[in-house]
Amino acid sequence: MENLKFYEVDPKYIDYLVPLAPHMFHNKKPGQNNDRKYIGVVFTINGFEYFAPLSSFKDKHKKMKDGLDFIKIKNYAVINLNTMFPVPPSERTYVNINTEKNPQYRNLLLAEYRFIKAIQEKIRKNAKTLYRIKLKDGNSTALAKRCNDFSALESACKAYKRT
Repeated sequence: MENLKFYEVDPKYIDYLVPLAPHMFHNKKPGQNNDRKYIGVVFTINGFEYFAPLSSFKDKHKKMKDGLDFIKIKNYAVINLNTMFPVPPSERTYVNINTEKNPQYRNLLLAEYRFIKAIQEKIRKNAKTLYRIKLKDGNSTALAKRCNDFSALESACKAYKRT
């Protein structure tokens, strides 16, 4: 299988999904320099390719342990697999790290990418397991409640029309 890569997802598509996914992250907050990066393809199911958001590492993450839905990328970033979602090819753009103009940000992305590549099988295995758990358990467990509704997101992805 191909290595995980970094992508950006069109903000209009994210806005379209937000009503169905209360755990969805927006691409950029006011004052933030860079658009959110997503890793993908974490897995493919029913013809849908899933992507997971990267988030900046924060102090609160120091105390948190890796789990099925949460993976630390050293002290650089975290992956929240519970907020993964399907993205059609038209709504994503591959990020070529080498073309990043800010050298500090480029070095951060490269460091994150090296670690992600080293643990990509764990990421993919966790993503598939989490997907199965959510579909089986609905909202009956704390873990399942933290997850996006993957079935609803797949329906929305299928129905999405670019404007």
